Amino acid sequence: MAESVSKLRQVGEHIELDVGDDIANSPRYNEDIAPTRASQRTWTRWNVASLWVGMAICVPTYTLGGVLTAGFGLSVSEALWTILVANVIVLIPLTLNAYPGTRYGIPCPVVMRASFGIIGSNVPSLIRAVVACGWFGIQTLFGGIAIDILFDTLIPGWSALGEAGVVVGFFIFWVANIAVVIRGAESIKLLEALAAPLLLIVAIGLLVWAMPKISISELLAVPATRPEGSSFIKIGMSALTAMVGFWATLSLNIPDFSRFARTQRSQVIGQIIGLPLTMLLFAGLGVVLTAASFNLVGETISEPISLIGKIDSPVWVVLAMLMIILATISTNTAANIVSPTNVFQNIAPKLINENKGVILTGIIGIVLMSWELLKRLGWLDTDVSVESLYTGWLLGYSSLLGPIAGIMIVDYFLIKKQSYDLLALYQDNAGYPAWNKAGFTAFLIPVGLTIIAITTGELSWFYAYGWFTGSILGGLIYYIVARNEIRSSS
Repeated sequence: MAESVSKLRQVGEHIELDVGDDIANSPRYNEDIAPTRASQRTWTRWNVASLWVGMAICVPTYTLGGVLTAGFGLSVSEALWTILVANVIVLIPLTLNAYPGTRYGIPCPVVMRASFGIIGSNVPSLIRAVVACGWFGIQTLFGGIAIDILFDTLIPGWSALGEAGVVVGFFIFWVANIAVVIRGAESIKLLEALAAPLLLIVAIGLLVWAMPKISISELLAVPATRPEGSSFIKIGMSALTAMVGFWATLSLNIPDFSRFARTQRSQVIGQIIGLPLTMLLFAGLGVVLTAASFNLVGETISEPISLIGKIDSPVWVVLAMLMIILATISTNTAANIVSPTNVFQNIAPKLINENKGVILTGIIGIVLMSWELLKRLGWLDTDVSVESLYTGWLLGYSSLLGPIAGIMIVDYFLIKKQSYDLLALYQDNAGYPAWNKAGFTAFLIPVGLTIIAITTGELSWFYAYGWFTGSILGGLIYYIVARNEIRSSS
């Protein structure tokens, strides 16, 4: 019997792949990373907006204000402006890198095959995946803390477990996250649609509880704590880079979600609606409540779970913890599990399917968070805190991810002219190289400069503004090298 041949067809603004034996038998293909069919592209602008509301309302977002005021020394008003501007800026790579996902229905690692090579795509994908697994562990810990407080309120004697209760909560929360993602993209869409309005209610409820005891005008007048005479431009740009870095991860793997969008208009408008204002409002809430927490409960508390736990009403604590648990699941499943799941499949599509990728992501998340779990069980003595860990990440990984974002955008819009050879993306030696020299040249030069800046202290500005310098330089080098390759081959 003759081998059937795959075919492409245009369905509206989408390209759809009818898979034949040639692609189905390829070692670079499985059904979970295959292009979505037109019938699967059901996400409206409101689904995309709900996705961002669900991801943005989380414990790390709440603590961003503390990072900017305590860590960078900005004033409260400066911190709020920084958060807003950063999230307007990050919309640019988010919406642009979402385009190939929406048009071709392909996930992030397959998009990267065009700019880094069929095999080479695994390198930038794995960098993104490791960051996601780390965040998965951190968010799962926050979920475990919320479950511990919830059980402590509901179950007599639970407090006797001490910090071990958080570890138990961690694994309960871990199972809940894995269960949602294994059910597929539709379950994530439904979760985000359910979570978004409930999470906004929690944010409004916290503000209503706090408002009678605080003065917004006094908080906004709190001066900056940076050293006298230090340059706001330098510190402000570093803070802006860190805030852009917060969602630099999603600016790479946004095709994992945009591949389900109905239209390009849906993904663009949905992201504009869902991201900047949600981040400003919830991070702003964190700025206000952290600054006001001493007046509210007698001590300064920089994260909402512990602050809510101080409310003198078991009913409200239980309701709030349930909402926090839902908030953290909605963030974790979308932002931190989907991406590495697709990445692990990209490495060996015939050996790793979606379910195996999800489990592998979960296991790595446990390993990366094991030091904190052992610390809470009293089996490990360390002064490293989760808060300091993810604060340090914001500048560090944005310097790595910036060049990748720039390369992806330049490749799709300027080099490929928004036209991929979809069949070749799923085959070896069919049009795209195994390793794309242009992609790795453009990636390694900015990374090399970052390493020089970190190890020698020279070019410190390059690292301080890592996402901006990396994405611009990476995109520029990629354009020059790729154009030269095209000229030399023609």
